[in-house]
Parts: sequence; C-alpha cells; structure tokens
Amino acid sequence: QVQFVESGGGLVQPGGSLRLSCAASGFSLDDYPTGWFRQAPGGKREVVSCISNSKDTTYYADSVKGRFTISRDKATVYLQMSSLKFEDSAVYYCRKLLSCEKSYVGPHFGSWGQGTQVTVSA
Repeated sequence: QVQFVESGGGLVQPGGSLRLSCAASGFSLDDYPTGWFRQAPGGKREVVSCISNSKDTTYYADSVKGRFTISRDKATVYLQMSSLKFEDSAVYYCRKLLSCEKSYVGPHFGSWGQGTQVTVSA
C-alpha cells in the first residue's frame, strides 16, 4: 500500500517549535521531490515548503520564510517549525511532487495521508 505517514504535530504555544516528519510506505521517498502542505479549518490546502530529491533546492511560502526549515534524508522528510504563530495551526500533509524549484512548486500527486495536526494556542 502506497501512502505517506506524517507525524510530529501537537499543541504548542506561540513562539514555540515543532519538528514534523514524513515517512513513506510502499515507495521510496528518496525518488521524489517532496512538499509539505497544510489546511486550516475552513481553509484551502496550501503549499508550505518543498525540497528536491537531490536536496539542493528548497521552496518556502512567504508566510513561513525564516521560520520553517525543510530537510530530508533517505527515508524521511522533515519540517522544522520555529517561532510558531496562531495562523500556523492546521493539519500538515506531505506530498510527492513532479518538481520543486526555488520559486515554483510542481504538481503534486498520489494519495493524501492522514496528516498531522499542529495547534498553536496560548
């Protein structure tokens, strides 16, 4: 069965940090550019960040630049989130991408995982 497994979410105070992890089941994550997306209640899913499979290219949405860092090893893609804000609260998902460029995130494909909930609250 091909799927993503996202983990690492939780409840954190504003200004706090979390590290999300994305692992793959049924395929090699290392073969694909990978992106992190999020969806807040009542909102649309939006891309947060992506990383190429060669690790030499990353993209960040303006809303998270300077606060989030994406990285990967052979089996896992990470999203280190710092200086968290209320508006970062969402369910976070990872996705396979056709491409990841510094200013462009290619189409995503495959099945959606369960995601991991991030809640920023005082």
